[in-house]
Amino acid sequence: MKTIKADLIRKRKRRIKNRLQNSAAHDRGHPMLKGDKIAYELAQKAGGTAYGGVAAIHRFAKKIGLPKRIDDALHLFKIHRPYHESDHVLNLAYNALCGGTCLEDIELRRNDESFLDSIGAERIPDPTTAGDFCRRFDPYHINRLQDAFDQVRLDIWQQQDNAFFDQATIEMDGTIVETTGQCKEGMDISYKGIWGYHPLVITLAETGEALRLVNRSGNRPSQEGAAEQADTAISLCRQAGFRRIVLRGDTAFTQTIHLDRWHRAGVKFTFGMKAYPGLVDIAENVQIDAWKQLPRSPKYAPNTPDRDRPENVKEQIVQLRGYPNKRLTSEWVTEVPYSPTDCKETYRLVILCKELEVTKQGRLFDDCLYFFYLTNEAGDVLSTNDVVYASNDRCDQENILAQLNQCRALHAPVDNLESNWAYMVMTALSWNLKAWIGLSVPINGRWREQHKQEGRAVIRMEFKQFVEQFVRLPAQIVRSGRQLVVRLLSWSESLHVFNRWVRFALE
Repeated sequence: MKTIKADLIRKRKRRIKNRLQNSAAHDRGHPMLKGDKIAYELAQKAGGTAYGGVAAIHRFAKKIGLPKRIDDALHLFKIHRPYHESDHVLNLAYNALCGGTCLEDIELRRNDESFLDSIGAERIPDPTTAGDFCRRFDPYHINRLQDAFDQVRLDIWQQQDNAFFDQATIEMDGTIVETTGQCKEGMDISYKGIWGYHPLVITLAETGEALRLVNRSGNRPSQEGAAEQADTAISLCRQAGFRRIVLRGDTAFTQTIHLDRWHRAGVKFTFGMKAYPGLVDIAENVQIDAWKQLPRSPKYAPNTPDRDRPENVKEQIVQLRGYPNKRLTSEWVTEVPYSPTDCKETYRLVILCKELEVTKQGRLFDDCLYFFYLTNEAGDVLSTNDVVYASNDRCDQENILAQLNQCRALHAPVDNLESNWAYMVMTALSWNLKAWIGLSVPINGRWREQHKQEGRAVIRMEFKQFVEQFVRLPAQIVRSGRQLVVRLLSWSESLHVFNRWVRFALE
C-alpha cells in the first residue's frame, strides 16, 4: 500500500499559503491576471483525469462490500454480457459524483480512458443502456436494492463508537419532482399545480443519510406510505443497536392512528399539528400566567467587531408601496395534556404563539399565530422550549432534500414511475457514499477529537463541496507494475483528511 506522505501535503499547503500572503505587498503596474505564452499538446503516453478521487471511492465501495451486496440482492439479468447489476448501479452513482447532471453525461466518463482505468473497467454502460436498466425495475427489486444498501450501512454503523448509538432521529418529508415531459407514466399534477412526481424521503438526521426513498404520483398526499417506511427505518435502527429512536415530521406526518403503537414500542416522536379550530380554542383558553417567553439564541456568534447594521432594503420597499408588513415581536410557549381523536394515550401538546405587529403605512393591529407540536417525550428529557427547538431542527431535512437535488437524485429522466424511482435510489447512493466516507475517516492517536471533528465535517459537507474536495482532484494515472498509481497534481483544503481516509480504503 502506498499513500501520500504527510510532509508533502504540509509542504504544498505552506507553498500556496506563502504565495497568497507574499503576493499582495506592492503594485506591479499591470493587472494580476496577465497570462503567459502557452502551447497545447496531447500526451502520447501519460494519461490524466479531473476525477482523481474516484479510484479511492471505488476501492472503498469494494472494501465495504457494496458491489457484492448489490449483485446478491438484484437478479435482473439472466446473462451478464458484459455488465453485472452492480456495474449499472455504481455507474449512475459515479456519474453523479463526477458532476453529471443527466444520463447523457455518462458518455463523458465512458470516453475517458483514465477514468476507466481508475475504476478498473474496460468499459461502462452508455446512457441508453443505463436508461434501459432503470426500466427493468419493479417495486420489489427497488426495495431489494435499498435492503442491500441497508446491509452495507449496518456494517459501517457497527464500526462507530458507543456514543454514536445514543439516538437515531428519523425524519420524514415529501418533495415535488417537476418534469416537463408529457408522456411519463405515473406523473400527475400536484397541489402546487406542478406536473411530476411526489417522492417520500426518509432520512437519518445524525448523518444525513437517505434511509428510504419512495416515488409516488404527483397528486399523492405527503404522508401516504410514510408509516410503513418509518417502521422499516425503526427496524433498521433497532437492528443497529440505537438506544433511542425518535420520529420527526411536519403537520402532514402526524398520523394519529399510529401514535399509540409507536408509543407502546418505545419509539419517541415529535410531530407538528395543524392549527385546527379545536386546537386554537385550547390555546386561547390557556391561562395567561401559563405562557412563558421563548428565548432564542443568536443565529451565529460573529468573530469580528460589531458594525452598523445596513438598512433593510426589503422593508423600505414594502413601506414605500404600502404593502402590509408583518414583523415578529415576541414568542410565547406553553403546553397542555392532549389526546388526539384516534389515540387512547395522552401526550404533551406544546403550543407556540408568535406575536406579530402588522403595519401598512402606519400601525394597523397586532396579530398572533399558533403552532402546535405533539410529543411523547418526558418533560425531564425534553422541556417545553426544547420541543420547539427540536421541531425547528427538523428544517435541516430541507437542506438534505436540496443536496439530493444537487446530486440529481430528485429528478425524473426516464419514462415511468418505477424506472424513475430506481434512478432516484441509485443516484442517491452518491449522497450516502459521502456520509459513509465521513463515518469511515480513521479516528486514532492523540488527535482523536480533531479527527472526529474532521469526519463530522465530511458528513456535514454540501454535496458540491464534497465533490470538489474528495472527487474532483486532478491526477495523472500511471500503470506501474501490477498496480495503478494515481498521482495527484494539486493540493486541496481537505487533502490531509482524504489521505487518512485513503489509507483506510486501501488497507
